[in-house]
Amino acid sequence: MSKSIMITGASRGIGWHAARQFLTADNDISELILLARESDAFIAAVDQLNMSNPHGKKIHTYGVDLSDRAKVVGVVKDVMHDHGRVDILINNAGYTAPAAIHQINFADFEKTITVNLYSPFTIVQELLHAGNTFELILNVASTAGIKGRAGWLTYSASKAALIAISEVMREELAIYGTRVVCISPGRCATDLRRTLAPDEDPTTIMQPEHVAAVMEVLASSAGRFIDSENLVVRL
Repeated sequence: MSKSIMITGASRGIGWHAARQFLTADNDISELILLARESDAFIAAVDQLNMSNPHGKKIHTYGVDLSDRAKVVGVVKDVMHDHGRVDILINNAGYTAPAAIHQINFADFEKTITVNLYSPFTIVQELLHAGNTFELILNVASTAGIKGRAGWLTYSASKAALIAISEVMREELAIYGTRVVCISPGRCATDLRRTLAPDEDPTTIMQPEHVAAVMEVLASSAGRFIDSENLVVRL
């Protein structure tokens, strides 16, 4: 039976590499549903995927700003109307505006929590309300959510909360046969990482394709043997 996979934050970084990993692999996924903010970068990213699609899988794109909850609700309705179900969901999109505690702009704090926490929750809840039952939900947190770091208060708080809600989802959705996995990547060469650590040499740390490869294993038949409430992925 062919399956669909939905990936948020699919225009770059881990999200784009995850899309490429699942697109080029010979697996039972036939449809990729990709969400990201409307941008030239998203268009270019999808063009790259279309040029390397050896198995002729279908790629569907939805432009949405995940900091706008009403638009998130709307795009979930569109996805269910267009596709009928989402078998695998990867909540990958992330945002941060690092600052010391006395310099944090509250609007940035709200946006960080909205994108990193409220958005994954809303997508899962709205899909459940629409009658969707998942095979796998994969939430992308961070090691910053395990141990807070100076200057990263808003990001660390959002990812710690995502780890916690993933544990609850894991327990509550087991009755439907849904696996819920939370992964916490360590230092990874993404645009978001450059925002957090602008002076770091990206060639010395883990790359997005490494995390994407782990995701593919977790989504495979072997993935059900990996039992972890929060899987740390790091070099």
